[in-house]
Amino acid sequence: MAGRAAVPEVIWARPERTGRGPKPAFTRADIASAAVRLADAGGLDAVSMRHVAAEMGCGTMSLYNYVPRKEDLYELMVDAVSGEHELFEPTGDWRADMLRNARQTKALMHRHAWLVRLMSGVYGFSPNALRYLEHCLACLDPLDAPNGTKIELVAMLNGCVTTYVSNELSTAERVRSLPWSQEQENAVRIAYLGSQVASGAYPRLAASFMEDAGPIDLDAVFERMLERVLDGFEPRT
Repeated sequence: MAGRAAVPEVIWARPERTGRGPKPAFTRADIASAAVRLADAGGLDAVSMRHVAAEMGCGTMSLYNYVPRKEDLYELMVDAVSGEHELFEPTGDWRADMLRNARQTKALMHRHAWLVRLMSGVYGFSPNALRYLEHCLACLDPLDAPNGTKIELVAMLNGCVTTYVSNELSTAERVRSLPWSQEQENAVRIAYLGSQVASGAYPRLAASFMEDAGPIDLDAVFERMLERVLDGFEPRT
């Protein structure tokens, strides 16, 4: 296939164009933008070299001259949306700054729901991803910890956010597929759960529900999750 490398390579180490020949008709940013539009509209499965080429108005084989592999296309997409992070000036409060970063990441993943499927260390070394990592490490300058521990903190926080958002998106997708309303389903399930708890077979669950039987504040749960992750990196006295 045209442009496919016979050995592993990193798309960012490959020049966008050589010094010879006509000026390319497209840039990597053009290609990434087209792929992101397709993914935002139809999910990651809507992204293929053929569909991206059609979105850009070029031939599929021509696209391979810019992007050798579909995996490289994914990397361009992740880098493009990573550029949406606000790289704010650190405040000196590392916890507050990392909470702000985590909230941004959650919002980013909801804007681009396909992103959770591509959150991998493989795609973590693109230009915008590296800028974001450097930003996070700058936010962590006040934390008295080795650099390796700080990178672990960033990775752990991102992993927790990814898992949380993935569950939110899966739940929302399931709700959309139901032939009845979410309220109807919740009522049936809550009634069943109540009958099981009332049977006496689950005393610890019953005690938990007696303490707090109200609706769960998912935003508060998200914030507690973040705080507990950061608690684990507080310097020990």
